[in-house]
Amino acid sequence: MTGYTTYKQTSTGGQPLALSKLRLLLLITPILIAFTFSVYAQLPKLPEPAFKAGEELSYKLKYGWFTGAEAHLRVAETDTKFEGGKPAWHIIADGKTAGTFDVFYKVRNRYETYIDRSTLLPYYYTEDRHEAKYKHQDKVVFDHQNGKITANSGTYPFSGQVFDFPSAYYFARCLDVSKLKVGETFQLKYFLDNAVQAMTITYLGKETVDCSLGKFSCLKFNPTIIPGRIFRKNSKLYLWVTDDGNRIPVKAHVELVVGSVTMDLTAAKGLKYPLNPIKK
Repeated sequence: MTGYTTYKQTSTGGQPLALSKLRLLLLITPILIAFTFSVYAQLPKLPEPAFKAGEELSYKLKYGWFTGAEAHLRVAETDTKFEGGKPAWHIIADGKTAGTFDVFYKVRNRYETYIDRSTLLPYYYTEDRHEAKYKHQDKVVFDHQNGKITANSGTYPFSGQVFDFPSAYYFARCLDVSKLKVGETFQLKYFLDNAVQAMTITYLGKETVDCSLGKFSCLKFNPTIIPGRIFRKNSKLYLWVTDDGNRIPVKAHVELVVGSVTMDLTAAKGLKYPLNPIKK
């Protein structure tokens, strides 16, 4: 238990640093995944989607040497239809604390979205968060024809393409990235914390990256992050995405005020295209 005393430091908000970082691990999971692909928002779509029903992806998030959280994403068929009978895919993202962290601060979060099979835009998004004694639920309806988002907290106008986090991830995987140049920046609009916000991302080129499933040829990105109690003024967020037909994130690394968090792909099945590591 020598590492435990380190986690007992107190954060700036008076909360034990362990709990503060623990909560961040689960909150940051969908953010990391979505930001991985938000760079593609202004690029043309591929002729057909890069995923199919039955795809499942699993990740582990580590704070230093400690595995603090796990995340799982899957694509499911659904009979639910929208806007007069248009078919949709059902996307489910689950996050939970793991190991010793689960004893001190149990988190069980689920994020779900229904996306149009043609445009890949979201129709309906829900989140169900259980973080120790804190509970939060939200239901969000996207009205793209009238530029209106309706959530539990109220109604919010928007223009252009706007996403929730899971739908942003799957939309972006289906865009053509072949003409990206190093140093180019792009933006994606997303709905978070009762507001439509935008994130700027810079493409940094290609790198070979190791993860739990092997070594992969990847595209590297650097999204901008806002400094504060969690991030330093010069904190960096780096994301690595497979340079193949699947376009899935295999690794992410973000610097915090104290330490850093790493996200690692641990399992992938039901993919539309073979996952071909350079070396296992």
